[in-house]
Amino acid sequence: MKLDQHKYLKLPPESYWITSTREIAAEYPALKEDIKTDVVIVGGGIAGITCAYLLKKEGLSVILLEAGMLAGGTTGHTTAKITSQHHLLYHKLIKQLGTELAQQYANANETALREMKALIDELGISCDYIPQPAIIYTEKDEKISMLQDEMKAAEKLGLPAFYQDSIPFPFTVKGALRFDQQAQFHPLKYSLNLAKAFVRGGGKIFEKTRAVEIEKDSAYTLITENGCRVDTDQLIIATHYPFYNKHGMYFTRIYQERSYVTAIKATEQFPGGMYINAEDPVRSLRSLKTDSEELILIGGARHKAGQCDDTMKKYEELLDFATPYYSISNVPFHWSAQDCMTMSGLPFVGNYAEDTPNLYITTGFGKWGMTNSMASAMLLRDLIIKGDSPWKEVYDPSRKTNVQTAVHYMAENLNTAEKLIGGKLSSPPNEEEIDIAPGEGKVVTLYGKRAGAYRDDAGILYIVNTTCTHMGCELNWNSAEKTWDCPCHGSRFSFEGKIIEGPAVEPLTMEHDVHTIGKLLTEDF
Repeated sequence: MKLDQHKYLKLPPESYWITSTREIAAEYPALKEDIKTDVVIVGGGIAGITCAYLLKKEGLSVILLEAGMLAGGTTGHTTAKITSQHHLLYHKLIKQLGTELAQQYANANETALREMKALIDELGISCDYIPQPAIIYTEKDEKISMLQDEMKAAEKLGLPAFYQDSIPFPFTVKGALRFDQQAQFHPLKYSLNLAKAFVRGGGKIFEKTRAVEIEKDSAYTLITENGCRVDTDQLIIATHYPFYNKHGMYFTRIYQERSYVTAIKATEQFPGGMYINAEDPVRSLRSLKTDSEELILIGGARHKAGQCDDTMKKYEELLDFATPYYSISNVPFHWSAQDCMTMSGLPFVGNYAEDTPNLYITTGFGKWGMTNSMASAMLLRDLIIKGDSPWKEVYDPSRKTNVQTAVHYMAENLNTAEKLIGGKLSSPPNEEEIDIAPGEGKVVTLYGKRAGAYRDDAGILYIVNTTCTHMGCELNWNSAEKTWDCPCHGSRFSFEGKIIEGPAVEPLTMEHDVHTIGKLLTEDF
């Protein structure tokens, strides 16, 4: 029987992690004055919070700045698997970079696993931490050799990997690779409590404080949206996608992907473990035990940010996948996440560029941000305190590009250029009167200019300039999230033009009245 998806997806997307921690989330003030510190960290996700905590333990004065709500970005929308099993990565790393660098990455993520558990125990953080195996499986004969190659690579690197012929699901698999001693947890219970421990130790957090520029003299000065200046000896950019465009050329080296999660209530009991398939489309599964029930998280349906005609269909795809195997009685939560992807599949952690001493970056975790957030925080702590790290080379943002990465680099940047030029050349229909139903948004042409229009449930019309304030790409409407998304670098804006996701640091121009917008479009857009 076909599932009535509309019945379960009629409510707006909402993350269980954020909803279930509203009562424990502390409110931190916005920065309203100039200030000086040893270290400033820009970005209050799990990576920035962890880095702040570790550096404060070393006796440094540390300030953490967050543009919105602490841990409200990708950290609050993850599937929250703490695992060193990063799909089919290790065989590729050995083949492309050699055993030494692959070993560094394996060691970093295995150490991160242990250190996260040690931190949870040390601070007494109640975050629904449950040990689980992480399993990658395939239903296709042609993928068996890839799993076997990954198994050999894992064994070579000393990872806790085991090959098996089946998994406890009602479908036939051709093979599976299991990593033991992995875990799942509640990422916001962990991150928000770690932030509180950082503040108890003397650290400072400022929310609703967007960084917009960096000046360099003898030290660094960070400038915020409201004009406050933060002088610091060491500056770490942990904003997911870097907001700072100078040096580094990160906008040519990183792209963003969106993926989706449905939390289903089913009659069948989940067998335990965390699962992901080896083929496309990727599907991810894990359990989620709330205070009242067990839910099953079904994840996947990825696409490049801003490049999907109908994002609601992505949630529907996940329910279509689950329906043959589960008797779904409810879908109390569904949400989406945005991940920074690098061409090599490895994060960028270290000096922002070769000629920017004391300016650091951590980004590009792909789909594996939980262990990489801890590994990156430890790496940056060691670079600042000791000047070196045993994992420095594999994470180095200035590392050399191999042939496979170069091919990926060219393909992604061609795609970006295509979207930039295509958006400028597109011609949506002319509309002098906006014919849009409540809850609907679309691109229109007003007074000869491209604009974005959205009508809310009360009938109020919102019209924005659809040119992204980051680098000028034309935005597309995201029907599921009701946002304007950039197909080039992944910036996202609310229907009112407010920034939801960087790298943009300036909001869109917005107007309620269609006639007023005519003057705005011709003069200011």
